[in-house]
Amino acid sequence: MKAVVTAEQGAKPEVSEVPTPQPGTGEVLVKVRASSINGFDVSVAAGYLAGMMEHRYPVVLGKDFAGTVEAVGAGVTRFAVGDPVFGVVTKPFLGDGGFGQYVTVPEEIGIARLPDGVAATAAGALGLAGTAAADALAATAPQAGETVLVSGATGGVGAIAVQYAAAAGARVVATARPGEEADFVRDLGAHEVVDYTGDLDSQLRAVSPDGVDVVLHFAGDGAVLAAALTEKGRLASTLGYGPDQHPAAVFIMANPTGETLDRLAADVAGGKLTVPVAHTYPLDEVPAAFDAFTAGTRGKIAVTVD
Repeated sequence: MKAVVTAEQGAKPEVSEVPTPQPGTGEVLVKVRASSINGFDVSVAAGYLAGMMEHRYPVVLGKDFAGTVEAVGAGVTRFAVGDPVFGVVTKPFLGDGGFGQYVTVPEEIGIARLPDGVAATAAGALGLAGTAAADALAATAPQAGETVLVSGATGGVGAIAVQYAAAAGARVVATARPGEEADFVRDLGAHEVVDYTGDLDSQLRAVSPDGVDVVLHFAGDGAVLAAALTEKGRLASTLGYGPDQHPAAVFIMANPTGETLDRLAADVAGGKLTVPVAHTYPLDEVPAAFDAFTAGTRGKIAVTVD
């Protein structure tokens, strides 16, 4: 099958032919229709996770996937051939990924049925970013009337978090540059926008003099953001900023349970959540899509698979 791989540590991503995987016991083989680029994928491609996780080269990149069940392994009971599915590749090693024509995933985590009305492109960009956002909101539990600062609001995780925080009745302060970025986060539900390229501290004091109740840390300096918290404020970070750095901080490792994925998909199907896809690249152009992701974008960069 055709896939985007890194052939060895530090090698640049390239399109290559690799053997089509076969589902083992408890696994599902998915014919992939769509995926998306996440910061995790960029870190793997750059070799940053070498020594932290087992790498089985050539490593097929890509955490997200959406497609159709092609085959099932022994013992699989939750899914059948032909089921539309989406999710996050969740394995204890790096090697199998969503940037290929097929991927095998365990049925017990990281996969859910895709409801009618949700496009594959949106579903392929939803799993990891949506889970990270949902887990960060669950850890901080913003209440109606509280002020939530979303740092990294223009990215895939932040864009989803802005929508959920606003839906909870919170007053959302989002980081974005003036112009198109600010318009983007306001359209998602942000009430106030602060320019992360300027003096963030003074801007936050201007829009929320008494501090913020919740910080969702998806970008920027965690210590600077934590300083804006109220006395009983909470902070959730996907960037390694946790209780060792601040007593109010929780480090979030996205956990794509079936329950979380079902909720995300249902919210998209019901019109409660939008997956903002800024650009879409075919599988052959994923190496170029990495450059676009690194340069910065509003929302998600999707990948389509033939």
